Amino acid sequence: SELVNRYERKIFRLAKNITRHDEDAEDVLQEAFLKAYEHLDRFEGSSKFYTWLVRIAVNEALMKLRKRKSDKTVPLDEPVDLGDEVMQREIAVWDGNPEQQYSGEEMRKILDDALDSLKPDFRTVFILRDIEELSTEETAEALGISVAAVKSRLLRARLALREKLTRQFKRKGTNLFDQL
Repeated sequence: SELVNRYERKIFRLAKNITRHDEDAEDVLQEAFLKAYEHLDRFEGSSKFYTWLVRIAVNEALMKLRKRKSDKTVPLDEPVDLGDEVMQREIAVWDGNPEQQYSGEEMRKILDDALDSLKPDFRTVFILRDIEELSTEETAEALGISVAAVKSRLLRARLALREKLTRQFKRKGTNLFDQL
């Protein structure tokens, strides 16, 4: 329970960044800790426990992506089943300045779409290195690939993101940095 308490937020955030869905991230979190517990005797101690757990979670998240259904819509009029109770969906009220909130949401969507457009191998390396801030060596160990492969995938991911975002923000001779 100490390890779960220590790492569950980080693993959930990692899983959510890879799967892009709260429910899938929760499933990945549970599966990763369950598999880690079941295979604790296989943990050799040659790496950090967190790195070993990240590798399990990444594998689970990538499996979840492969299995995901193509239908991504959710009917708003259907109730949400929470297990022991059923709740009607509620539409959130916007707080603050709607224009600023819309602008922020639009920016997040653009960034999320750009991240989603990356191949899963590139996206995973980018998330581990640039979002989760793992070292190159920890990322390589977590994914079971060489340090050189991490560096190559990270470079390709960054270049692809730069190209996609530059095209997105290029309007009338301005670039991304002028927009920000």
